[in-house]
Amino acid sequence: MARVWQHPFLNVFRQFKVDEWKRSTKEGDVATVMDKTLKCTVYRIRGTISASNYIQLPKTSSQSLGLTGRYLYLLFRPLSTKHFVIHLDLSTEESQVIRVSLSNLFKEFKSTATWLQFPFLCEGTSRKDLAGVPPPAARWTCLQLDLHDILLVYLNQRYNHLKGVRLCASLLVRSLYTSDLCFDPAVTAAEARWAKLPVTPMPREMAFPVPKGENWHDHYIHIRFPSDSPAAPPKLVQRNCSPPEADFPRHVPQLLPRPVPFCKSRQDSVSPVVQVLGPAASGRASSGLPAEDGLSECSEVSIGGGSRVHRRRLLASTKATDRHVRNLAVESKAPEDVTKPESLLPDPVLRLKKVIGFGGHSTKWALWTKDGAAVVYPCHAVIVVLCVDTREQRFFLGHTDKVSALALDGSNSLLASAQARPHSMLRLWDFQTRSCLSLFRSPVHTVCSLSFSDSGALLCCIGKDRHGKMVVVAWGTDQVGQGGEAVILAKANTDVDIQAFEIALFNETRMASCGRGNVRLWRLRGGGLCSCPVDLGEHHALEFTDLAFGKAQDGRMLYVCSRSGHILEIDHQRMAVRCARYLLPMETPSSPLPQKQAFSTGPGIAISSLSISQAECAVGSEDGCLRLWPLDFSSVLLEAEHEGPISSVRLSLNGLRVLSTTSSGHLGFLDIPSREYNVLVRSHAAPVLALATECNRGQLATVSQDHTVRVWDLATLQQLYDFTSPEEAPCAVAFHPTQPVFFCGFGSGAVRSFSLEATRVLEEHRCHQGAITSLVISPDGSLLFSACSQGTLAQYHCAATSCRVLRVAANVVCRDALPRPNALAVSADNRLLAFLGPFKYMVTIMDAASLDDLLRIDVSALDLASSGLDSAEAVCFSPAPRSHLLVSLSSNKLVVLDVTSGRMVREFCDMHPVSCSALALSSDARLLLTAADRAIKVWDYLTQSSPSCQVYIGHSEPVQAVAFTPDQRHLLSAGDAIFLWDVLAPPESVRSSPGLPPTSPNARQQEDVFSGTNGLPRCQVPVPFQAAPPQLSICAGPLEGGDGTSSASDEGPSEESPSPEGLCQGPGPPLLVQKEACGAGDRATGVPWDLSVLPHPHGQPSKQGSWSIRGARTQPTARPDAYRHFTARYKASLLAKNVSSPPAGAEWLHLKAVVGYNGNGRANVIWRPDTGFFAYTCGCLVVVEDLHSGSQQHWLGHSEEISTLALSHNAQVLASASGSGGAASGCQIRIWDVPGGSCQQLLSHHRTAVQALAFSRDDRLLVTLGDYGDRTLALWSMATYELVSSTHLPEPVHDMAFSPWGAGELACVGQGALTVWLLQQRGPDISLQAHREPIPETVGAGELTSLCYGAEPLLYCGSNAGQVCVWDTSASRCFLAWEADDGEIGVLLCSGSRLVSGSNTRRLRLWAVGAVPELRRKGSGARSSSVFLERELTLDGAIVSAVFHDSMDMGVVGTTAGTLWYVSWAEGTSTRLISGHRSKVNEVAFSPSESHCATCGDDGSVRVWSLSSMELVIQFQVLNQSCLCLAWSPPSCGRPEQQHVAAGYSDGTLRVFNISRISMELKMHPHRAALTAIAFSADGQTIISGDKDGLVAVSQPRTGLTFRTLSDHRGAPISTIQSTSKENGAFGVEGTDLWLAASGDQRVSIWASNWLRDCCELVDWLSFPAPILREASDCSPPSLAAFCPWDRTLLACAGLGPHPEVVFYSLCQKQVVKKIPLPFFAVSLSLSPRAHSMAIGFAERVLRLVDCVSGAAQDFAGHDDWVQLCRFAPSASLLFTAAHNEILVWEVTGC
Repeated sequence: MARVWQHPFLNVFRQFKVDEWKRSTKEGDVATVMDKTLKCTVYRIRGTISASNYIQLPKTSSQSLGLTGRYLYLLFRPLSTKHFVIHLDLSTEESQVIRVSLSNLFKEFKSTATWLQFPFLCEGTSRKDLAGVPPPAARWTCLQLDLHDILLVYLNQRYNHLKGVRLCASLLVRSLYTSDLCFDPAVTAAEARWAKLPVTPMPREMAFPVPKGENWHDHYIHIRFPSDSPAAPPKLVQRNCSPPEADFPRHVPQLLPRPVPFCKSRQDSVSPVVQVLGPAASGRASSGLPAEDGLSECSEVSIGGGSRVHRRRLLASTKATDRHVRNLAVESKAPEDVTKPESLLPDPVLRLKKVIGFGGHSTKWALWTKDGAAVVYPCHAVIVVLCVDTREQRFFLGHTDKVSALALDGSNSLLASAQARPHSMLRLWDFQTRSCLSLFRSPVHTVCSLSFSDSGALLCCIGKDRHGKMVVVAWGTDQVGQGGEAVILAKANTDVDIQAFEIALFNETRMASCGRGNVRLWRLRGGGLCSCPVDLGEHHALEFTDLAFGKAQDGRMLYVCSRSGHILEIDHQRMAVRCARYLLPMETPSSPLPQKQAFSTGPGIAISSLSISQAECAVGSEDGCLRLWPLDFSSVLLEAEHEGPISSVRLSLNGLRVLSTTSSGHLGFLDIPSREYNVLVRSHAAPVLALATECNRGQLATVSQDHTVRVWDLATLQQLYDFTSPEEAPCAVAFHPTQPVFFCGFGSGAVRSFSLEATRVLEEHRCHQGAITSLVISPDGSLLFSACSQGTLAQYHCAATSCRVLRVAANVVCRDALPRPNALAVSADNRLLAFLGPFKYMVTIMDAASLDDLLRIDVSALDLASSGLDSAEAVCFSPAPRSHLLVSLSSNKLVVLDVTSGRMVREFCDMHPVSCSALALSSDARLLLTAADRAIKVWDYLTQSSPSCQVYIGHSEPVQAVAFTPDQRHLLSAGDAIFLWDVLAPPESVRSSPGLPPTSPNARQQEDVFSGTNGLPRCQVPVPFQAAPPQLSICAGPLEGGDGTSSASDEGPSEESPSPEGLCQGPGPPLLVQKEACGAGDRATGVPWDLSVLPHPHGQPSKQGSWSIRGARTQPTARPDAYRHFTARYKASLLAKNVSSPPAGAEWLHLKAVVGYNGNGRANVIWRPDTGFFAYTCGCLVVVEDLHSGSQQHWLGHSEEISTLALSHNAQVLASASGSGGAASGCQIRIWDVPGGSCQQLLSHHRTAVQALAFSRDDRLLVTLGDYGDRTLALWSMATYELVSSTHLPEPVHDMAFSPWGAGELACVGQGALTVWLLQQRGPDISLQAHREPIPETVGAGELTSLCYGAEPLLYCGSNAGQVCVWDTSASRCFLAWEADDGEIGVLLCSGSRLVSGSNTRRLRLWAVGAVPELRRKGSGARSSSVFLERELTLDGAIVSAVFHDSMDMGVVGTTAGTLWYVSWAEGTSTRLISGHRSKVNEVAFSPSESHCATCGDDGSVRVWSLSSMELVIQFQVLNQSCLCLAWSPPSCGRPEQQHVAAGYSDGTLRVFNISRISMELKMHPHRAALTAIAFSADGQTIISGDKDGLVAVSQPRTGLTFRTLSDHRGAPISTIQSTSKENGAFGVEGTDLWLAASGDQRVSIWASNWLRDCCELVDWLSFPAPILREASDCSPPSLAAFCPWDRTLLACAGLGPHPEVVFYSLCQKQVVKKIPLPFFAVSLSLSPRAHSMAIGFAERVLRLVDCVSGAAQDFAGHDDWVQLCRFAPSASLLFTAAHNEILVWEVTGC
């Protein structure tokens, strides 16, 4: 009811009577004036200083407006040529106050945890400089702010209410309004009614006057932020220059109806961008609840026909509060001017895993948790919770400066923390969830100490004000956990010194403090804090350092320690000293432990901290000793000596462990029962300057300003070695890559080598006069380089036992007094050395071995438009094979330079607000790291235009160094502490992702230089040096005759070339001739390469049936670096044996359609435009589809996933190959008769998988190529289906093709060479003769991955480096190459003068190659400039299959995303033909009218299909989540056109999609665990959902509230929820809804409910024994239950008993009435709504249809994995089944 009075809108000025200034305040020049434009009185705020001239509501900052409206409308006009500032104080649901500021003073967006600053770009201001004054003719503006989305998008906070507003000079303001409605100011109420516009017009009170007949936008400006304007850039709020499109008022942000442009050259990867691609109606999407820390959530809605609606919503992480860069401006820009960059990086790409560090501001704060299992301590700006036993770390992230104090309440519910930077910010955390409950500013200037009461209801803060006086503040925190705020209860100023403060255990209103010369007792009473001193008597001059209340039963004894060694026992009640003890260090030789004596003479123990338990007192002193005393202090019980003065001690609650901290950064604990001391944390005591990692032993070396060099174990982050140099400060460090040695440079100029095995200094070199600024070693460990502040560069030779100086060059390095880890860099191939110098604006590249200058680059000349001189800050080489140097500049730029020519290849602008001091590039060139100040940015380096980045903070001081760990899975950053980050895009996933560069060592871009040893022209990017082709079993001498060919011999194998053991050598063993790399005019000499041949071992095989020949066993081969190879999807299921098929013509099911295409296959699409034959594979099926009618034929026979297809030239025979089903079975090759659609023959020979199939030109032979694990080339006769020969290859072959001209010529491509096989027939025998043509060195392509023949005699080959090489087959030479792509080329097709290339970068390109035949005649004079790119398309995945018309104008292309595209080069378009889910399908739901169905999958998508055509109509996509369950609203739910789909996701969220409006209407978070089942109630007004923890939630989609939860199934996942209707009163309970829930522990509950009356009663509870599994299995079958459609009092249950069967349970009779046995346990179940039949899916890849009346059954094959889903359509005419991502649609014809 609190919000009703604010509806529909609220005039804030009128409500708070601004004209009376009683509830508001004004300051400076504020006056009321008459505005001629608006014809009303407005407020004018002006003045030279904005902060001194303002209107503020409410009057004081302690008050609150309490306005809950989502939208804030500000009607104002900026004063010409003046600046203005607007401050809004917003309160979150966690009672945290966030300030949002908008001003044209701001130049850039800034963000902290409590402040958002948006730059305001006024109309007519240049976009280059965001800070600008308004033009002279500034117009009145309606600024509409969506407060809900601002907090959600930028800070991941939930908006609660508007707390305060301050409007600062200079501007005119008419009024301020709040509302929950989204008004359109340009539409009046009359216009909306007349045009029937679905918008909410602006109320008359808020509207601007518009002259009759004129346009509102011609006179005023409307700004909506965050923008949902059709043309609004994502970083800008844009002025509406024309009447906006209809906007639907809802509580969720609007989806934009067309692509959103980008306004800058880059953007951060997390952006509140809302996109719609293609013609889509304007819709809405819910903002919902935040996800986990650091994760962004993306929602995508796709519309059939290729259109897609993409919505990306940001969920910010507290560890990157300034992560999002946004600008607020008023500007008009066409949407087609700029395009959006794409990023393949996960978001976030980094996750903080561990930190090395302790303290920062103070080392005294370390706390035990209640159970003593973990320790809480600060590490600069991060709060760490360290598990003592496992050493696992958890983090509280959010502070932006060093944490100065910590406090934990007695129940471990609340954690309080304060940061050091004035004014001190305090945070209250939920200790269990690590979420920030409240953030507020302390009135104390610097917080020194915090103390929580045991109940957590009171928090006391001690610190100093600006004048240095002590201040004590008491907060009430009892309402923080319930959403309230911390309230100041009392505040007191005192002149006494306070070193420690603690709240008493026995009374939370009592406190005590101690300090220099005083001990005071405090009391909270009557809203005030009062204190009285304790009479100390003779001890009044002592410096007291710590205190603690006793834990005895009375608890009223106070113990106070001093720096002089005194411990006073003070009676709290009498406020007097009860006993004083003086501790002296004195050792007794006869005693095992030093004995301490009280009340003696001499210097006492300087006690810094003490802690009290029931029986002991732990004392820490500045002599580094931790001593444990009994409470009578008679003798020392235990003593532990530390390496530095002790800062604090803490006894655990059970008194068994003592936690201690030292000023040197050590944290550990003493285990009292075992008398063992355990070190938990060691850390540097000063900032870290540099780091280095070691590959073999997994070690990390760091140097710090604390004069130490430390070596850490990367796996555990435990310190291994510590080298201390008191006189010299270490500055740089480098690890030797192969030896247990590291090198360190010092401030004195010395360079020392340290042995880790001997833990000593090996050698010292003093060739530098200044401090060492950088140290780097070559990757092979042969050379070491050092640079000093005097500009000297030294080169060392590193041998196995020594390191000697080779060369010293003076005045070549830039003079710099500061250490720079990135001042030197060595290339990955050890050839080049780059450094900053000799001047700060120069970068020099030298030969690393000779130190000869190769290139000097003036970086100040790279940007001629710059007004100042740029200087270089850091350098870094790109990994091999690219030859690039990355240089960071002082102008906040990063340039990428070519190391050969020095030209600038790329440029990154505005990298950081300050210059970048450290950078690193991952080994696969995917991730670029830059560090500046306290922020780390991760860039998607592969994105050429507008690369995206992610920002990570957490360091409280500037980051000095960043580096990847050797395995590239982690990132290290060093500054105030050492952070270890998990890289969430490891190299394995990077290599398999589409669009990534090759990782082959031979891949490299080309340069604009035309030279080469053999006259081969180079293109526009430099090519690398190419090593000689690998020597693969080459014999000693050349063949007789040097013509480069070799004839097949009729003799058997010789001793020098033995054949594989146990194999018969057939006649004419093939010899592979390998050519050495040579120039164009050189003659090639060949040497034979023996291969083993497998003819049929027993003469002629039988011509009937199927047969197989097992090849020789070869050594397992690693997968090549080529995506061209097929890898079958892993399947845990095995095909059932002895499955009988139903009689022909009597089948109850007929396979009607298959949804999906196997993007995992290779070359698995066939299309013949002349005959119209179109075939592709889906799982183990060959799908033949009529492109005109859409009807399908399905060729069943394969039991495993089909890898590839091939069609004979006469289009009469189709060959298909599938993978192996296990070690006992080989691959199947099936030969199909195309006209009849029947399988003619089954062949089997290969062991693992078939990589490619090819028919000879005359269709008499079929060649099958095994994959990298098989490495077999088999030749088959198509007349007899006999194996003619089988050749084992020594290395994998990627692709092959028959020559269209030469009879019997077969070309194969693989590693570093092209192999041409000649098939020669001698009678019935066929021999093979092979020629191996190595790739010329100047081409530099490591592996050839694809090939196709062009015009005679040309052969085109694609490489994994993105090059296309052209070979003259008549002369056996490569004469042309060009850079065709950035990634691996997996598909090549050529016809006439056109060539199509497809790669793993998702790009499909059309090349004009008509001039290539002429280039062949030019020889060495050929230039690739005659080959040009005609067209280019980017698809949704790597290109794996393609087939085109002879004219190359149109074709069909398959991608790894499981999509088949129709490509028209003439129109430049791509149209989706076939598409499906990328991963496992989890559910199918049908619309009530059965016109559509919806599916969901692990890929996070919800897809809506048309049942008539099975075409994709709509797609809703949520990234980084899996959609696990789905339900369609029943027909009784509202109007029939309002169709909704509810989906449950793996993060516990539930989303409701409006199918009619194509939008997400609601997002809820009813579960903490993943949703596993969901259902609508019978009336559609309620949603019942279950999760994997067994919790059932009942929610209302209209309100978004979860009003009931049921935990009866807790502990087992909910597998099924089904709801139906019943008569009221049936089964003896009221309610019209009957629903069930089944869980994985074999339990089923049946409920009757009336949700309108909030009534839910249990009808029955079924418990079954666990299944008895025949074989060991990781998981038991799911619990399945369903109401019988023909009798709703019956339940059909499967998987709920010890045996595989379906049981029918009667709710009326309360017993099982029928059982139907099954051959296996069911994994899916569906009952027909019409006939008495049911469909059952098994893990054995079998679908069974059962007649429930007679018990008859039929089994059906066709799935290549377990049938995890089967669902009947409402009419029972169709049955949908799913195996992984394949959906099969069956037509029910019988039963």
